[in-house]
Amino acid sequence: MDVNQTSTSPINQSEEVIDLRQYWRVLMSHKWGILGFSCISTLLTILVVFNITPIYQSTSTLLIESQNANVVSIQEVYGLDGSSEYLLTQFEILKSRNLAKRVIKKLDLMNHPAFQAEESKLPDQLDILSNFDPRSLLAEYFPALLQNKPAQELSDEAIFEDFIDVYLEGLTISPVRKTQLVKISYESKNSTLAAQIANEVANSYIEGNLAAKLELTVTATSWLNEQLKEQRVDLTAAEKRLQQYREAEGIIGQNGGLGIAEREIDLVSTKLVDAKRELLELKSVYQQIQKVGRKSSSKLQLIPSILSHQLVQNLKDAVAVVELKRSEVANRYGKKHPKMKAINSELSRAYGNLNKQIISIARGIENKYKVAVEAVASLEQSLASTKGDMQALSSKEYKLKELQQDVDTKRALYDQFYTRFSETNATGDLKTANARITDKASIANLPVKPKKKLIIALAFVVSFMFAVMVAFLLNALDNTVKTSLEVEQKLGETLLGILPLLPTKRRQPNPSYTQYIEDPHSGYSESLRTIRTGLILSSLDNPDKIISVTSTVPGEGKTSTSLGLAFSLAQVGSVLLIDADMRRPSIHKALGLDNYKTGLSNLVAQTNTMEESIQSYEEGGFDVLPCGTIPPNPSELLSSQRFKDLITGLAKIYDRIIIDTAPCQAVSDALVLAPLVDNYVYVIKSDSTHVQHAKNGLKRIRHVNGKVLGVVLNRVDIKKAEKYYGEDYSGYYDTYGYSGANS
Repeated sequence: MDVNQTSTSPINQSEEVIDLRQYWRVLMSHKWGILGFSCISTLLTILVVFNITPIYQSTSTLLIESQNANVVSIQEVYGLDGSSEYLLTQFEILKSRNLAKRVIKKLDLMNHPAFQAEESKLPDQLDILSNFDPRSLLAEYFPALLQNKPAQELSDEAIFEDFIDVYLEGLTISPVRKTQLVKISYESKNSTLAAQIANEVANSYIEGNLAAKLELTVTATSWLNEQLKEQRVDLTAAEKRLQQYREAEGIIGQNGGLGIAEREIDLVSTKLVDAKRELLELKSVYQQIQKVGRKSSSKLQLIPSILSHQLVQNLKDAVAVVELKRSEVANRYGKKHPKMKAINSELSRAYGNLNKQIISIARGIENKYKVAVEAVASLEQSLASTKGDMQALSSKEYKLKELQQDVDTKRALYDQFYTRFSETNATGDLKTANARITDKASIANLPVKPKKKLIIALAFVVSFMFAVMVAFLLNALDNTVKTSLEVEQKLGETLLGILPLLPTKRRQPNPSYTQYIEDPHSGYSESLRTIRTGLILSSLDNPDKIISVTSTVPGEGKTSTSLGLAFSLAQVGSVLLIDADMRRPSIHKALGLDNYKTGLSNLVAQTNTMEESIQSYEEGGFDVLPCGTIPPNPSELLSSQRFKDLITGLAKIYDRIIIDTAPCQAVSDALVLAPLVDNYVYVIKSDSTHVQHAKNGLKRIRHVNGKVLGVVLNRVDIKKAEKYYGEDYSGYYDTYGYSGANS
């Protein structure tokens, strides 16, 4: 199993290899056809291209600024925002039919002399349809279909719409990527007209944009004016309701007086807190005073608030000073000394003042406490009263707030509409368009269509490629045997030799019949000798005496091959050439025999003797047995016992017998000879015989147990084979030095 795989792998690899030389041979074999077709197609293209009316193109550049008009707030008034698709929208407007109508009417293109050529693009059927009435045709076959149906005529509007279609065919809008620029191009047979239309499209777009903005402004102004009047009426009514409510309720200030009440409550609350704090402070001291009594100054001074009083402290300091003086005087003088008496009297007065002041402070604290109690009660009463008033004001404040909010809302809306109305009336931004022309279209000097050089080059390339494809297609469809290599590869037969194609002459339409005699040193003669050598070497021990020469179909050269074999074999032995093609005999014509009516059929029928039937061809050195009288059924004659006995007898007389039989694919005459002949020589015409037909012919011979010695490839164009197929046929001419003689 491994051995088989190893042996077959090189074959498979060789089959998968792409032979580029084969492609080159196909191209070389059809080169004149390919070049001729390419040149003719290119010439026709040149004629067509130079007769095409040139088309000119002019281009203007338009800058579209992506800005929103301040006339009206789109979001607030209409609730739309198309800025994200603004540029795309403008591009579609440039291509719109509405803009096209304005350009056509402004330039009067339908009557423009230079634009009349463009009208040729309109369907010619317009005039035909306008004059042709299909109702007459339908009425003849379908009268019921046209009952009560008015005739339809092509209106001016329809013609104008068709004219717009023609106009738009020449218009091209090309946005410049990642910019706000757009190219407006127009193609026309008239260069001036192309430039005019390109510029007019840009101008009409700008004018149309301004007109649209103006129309929008007028509409917005009218709408805002009406809204402003309505808002003014509503605002006045709301303000009137607010004022009437204030007057009716006696409301002063903002928030219905609630702010004043709030401030009053804050003030009273603050004072009440202070009063209560002071009352608490006084209440503790008051209770201590009430506990001690107002007349006991010695106990009252023990109360911290009285003791810390500034007057009490000052009087205590005065008493201390007097006591210090008394102690100094007491150290010096006696109790009855006048100075001592005077200092005691001063000390008594100081204590008396201190006691009086303490009692006075205690009374003052009691009075303050009583006043604080009254103040707290008064403040609490005032706070309660203010709270009651504030509750009454709260209900008024809610209604007041509602009316005030209504007034504020209507005032804000009125102010907003008034602002928009003022901006609209100003119309400052309407003086500047949102687009402008950056480059005007100029008149083109060179046409943009047709691109003659490119078209001609493409025509040549396309025609060349098409011709190459056709060449490969023809080569793929061509299933004929062309070369000696294909004999072995496609048919699997041994090649005995090839016979070159000889040039034909007027007086000699088939020169191969006598080429061996006329030029024995030619390549053709050498090819016959090569075939003869192969025939002899194939059967050295048991030479083949009877050889049948046949082919697939008529016209492949079996007769010329038979003659050639007879000529070449006659040089090494006695040869008899039998014309057994009784349907189309041609040996006698090839050799120019006069007595051809007596031959094989007569000899088999025994109406003539052998001496009368067999003729000697002295120029070739062999004998010839012509067909003789053509029998009604050649197959029966060739399969008869008499024919077998005749061939057996002739084989004893001659060294070689060459039988020219009929084509095996056409009739079965050659097949009935299989039991008699030693071998068949199968002739195939180069570049003519189909492989399958040849296989069928060879199969039929083997089916009757016939032996095929080999194949002779006839009429091979040596120069073509060497040039296109890469095979080396030089041996048939140059190896033996015969090319000069052949020439």
